[in-house]
This record gives sequence, structure tokens and C-alpha cells, in this order.
Amino acid sequence: MNMEKVVFAFVIVLAMTLNFGFFIGEIEDPNHHNVYELFAAIVVNLIATVMKFGDRTHIGAVLLATSLVADVQLIAAAVVWGVALYVTAVGLTPMVMGSIVSLSGGALLANLVSVVLLVVETVMMRR
Repeated sequence: MNMEKVVFAFVIVLAMTLNFGFFIGEIEDPNHHNVYELFAAIVVNLIATVMKFGDRTHIGAVLLATSLVADVQLIAAAVVWGVALYVTAVGLTPMVMGSIVSLSGGALLANLVSVVLLVVETVMMRR
């Protein structure tokens, strides 16, 4: 067993599950979406992105692209959250919360593609 691959897969799956944990719930209800879970999802996604920089294979490039998409979407969600609360003083209205959760949903889809590619790469490996 290759411990580097185990850690790599663990971080990718953790990024997806944290993102899913934030995404699940009523889309417009701020009580169902924890800001700390969004923060954790952003941090783990950034760690996963850094871990993908060294892979020079074609699947590695696609993995990096999906991770970058997830990072952009999650950071955009955090920016929308911060702007709504501290810049415009609009607050977490249902429309704002819907936008935040939708951006998180896009990141979740990118993370799901990343996990599927990881599984495909693992299945294709020869012993």
C-alpha cells in the first residue's frame, strides 16, 4: 500500500464530503448551512489543489482543473457571504443564501468529478 496515494485519496474525498455537508439542507435557510463547514471545505479543497500540482499525467491535469473549479466556486461563495453580511448589510436573505449554496453545489459537482476520476485512475492501475 502506497501511503502517499492513501493521503491523496483521503484529502480528495474529505474535500467532497465537507462540501456535501455544507450543501445539504434547505437551500434558502441559513440555519442549515454552517459558515465553519464552508471554511473547512475551502481549506481542504486548497490543500487538495496543492497536492495535485505534482501530477504530470493527463488525468492529473484534469484532476487539477476540477479542483481549481471547486476552489473558485467555494471562494466565490465565501465572498458572496462576506459581502452580503459586511459590505452591503443585506444579510443572509433567502436569495443570498440560495446563491451561496448554489455556488457550493457547483463546487460539489467538480469534487464529484474529481473523485470519479480518482476511482477510474485507481481501477486502471496495474499491479
